[in-house]
Amino acid sequence: QLQLVESGGDLVQPGESLRLSCVASGSLRWINMGWYREAPGKRRELVAALGADGRTDDGDAVKGRFTISKDNSKNTLYLHMNSLKPEDPAVYYCNTALGLWPWGQGTQVTVPA
Repeated sequence: QLQLVESGGDLVQPGESLRLSCVASGSLRWINMGWYREAPGKRRELVAALGADGRTDDGDAVKGRFTISKDNSKNTLYLHMNSLKPEDPAVYYCNTALGLWPWGQGTQVTVPA
């Protein structure tokens, strides 16, 4: 069964940056992938998507600040997060762009107000 392992979350100050990683147990080369986040009391939301053709789609809340990318040779998806804000804290997950695979444990991002 395919597994996704997220890492890179941390406690950072507003304005700082983080890079999240998601290692998959299988190839991501032909898969449309996405990064999601779930904040306390809120629904899990898709924040950035990366098509197998390289096209990206970012949510309005992160547009211009977050960048999604991947390294097919490492089966790894990344989320480069810049200018972090106090409204960005959540557990961040990766999955297909439709959320079809088993969810990993996620990685916690904390940005104090």
